[in-house]
Amino acid sequence: MRRSMKIATTAVALVGLFALAGCTTDPNVAPPDSSAEPTEDGGGANEWFDQALFDTQMAQREVVPEGPEDEPYLQYIDAEMVDTSEFASTGPKKACFANASISNPWRQTGWITMNQQLEVLQEQGVISEMETRDAQDSDDTQIADIDYFISEGGCDVFIISPNSTAAMTPAVERACDTGKPVIVFDRGVETDCPVTFIHPIGGFAWGIDTAQFLIDNLEEGDKVVGLRILPGVDVLEQRWAAAEYMFEEAGIDAVDYFTGADPAEIKSIISDELAKGDVAGIWMDAGDGAVAAIEAFEDAGVDYPVMTGEDEMSFLRKWKETGLTGLAPVYSNFQWRTPLLAAQKIFAGEEIPKEWVLPQSPITAEEVDQYLEANDGMPDGHYAKFGGENLPGYPEVWQERQIP
Repeated sequence: MRRSMKIATTAVALVGLFALAGCTTDPNVAPPDSSAEPTEDGGGANEWFDQALFDTQMAQREVVPEGPEDEPYLQYIDAEMVDTSEFASTGPKKACFANASISNPWRQTGWITMNQQLEVLQEQGVISEMETRDAQDSDDTQIADIDYFISEGGCDVFIISPNSTAAMTPAVERACDTGKPVIVFDRGVETDCPVTFIHPIGGFAWGIDTAQFLIDNLEEGDKVVGLRILPGVDVLEQRWAAAEYMFEEAGIDAVDYFTGADPAEIKSIISDELAKGDVAGIWMDAGDGAVAAIEAFEDAGVDYPVMTGEDEMSFLRKWKETGLTGLAPVYSNFQWRTPLLAAQKIFAGEEIPKEWVLPQSPITAEEVDQYLEANDGMPDGHYAKFGGENLPGYPEVWQERQIP
């Protein structure tokens, strides 16, 4: 029999400083110097550990968001509201969207949702059109895209999901200099000139949720294998920095590997670790490859691990099928609706959060059936907390997965 331990949760609340979250999937952030000395503020030798941001996101996990109860994409945490009356204007507006990419299932799910939200606002006469340029994960391309929008001169609002933080900052500032409202979401930039920066709580919150879950369900000295996609992506590095810090404090034996989300590589890593001895837990910084990790335990004929994956449907389905002890952390995909809704509020002259921190709540064992039922018929690459259930085309548009 494979084990299925009872899930326990421990609420941990620390009061911290309010800080900006970084970009979420930025492939161009330089990795830290692995030879660096341990930091004075905690986190061992992991240069990605930031105690103030760790504390902030720890506390924000416990905050009840403000905003409509049934519209999480309009909720916000610890917000400083800003006056947008200077942008108040009637009539339909043209949105110009500089997107980093739609190169992975998470971004594809969000892109579909964003386009369905656009359809609603077009019907309401808020947005006339949204011209989109896809940078295909290239800084140079996105800089050119933003400069094109500026020179073209027809944009009423700039919406930017930056490919990288530092490289995109000057281009975002040039967009701000036009006097038109600028909305940044998902990934941040090193300027506060945008009217609002929209993002879920952040990578440290993910790392805290997942590490605490594993700690609650394991014993001191148990081994956890961390499966990570790639280095140098700040939100992913923050996820592991938080988890590594907590594992060390709890006496969990944690090792980590970069996998590139390659199923064959994941299976090889798990097989090698199982050959060394028991593996009690699996930690992942994204859901890609979660099914391959579980299958590696099946292939070896050993007990399932305690495991954290993501709200991607492939993991939720395998979790339910196996009955393993699991948690699905979330990096709220419904944030793709919020920039367009923010634009609507800006042109109505309404106050909005300067830093719009959206809720970010994992899917627990008690909730997995609910999300499986709600997303029945969705493809494996779909994300359960996509937040588009009340948009036109639901569910067929997301089931068909036709990228606009």
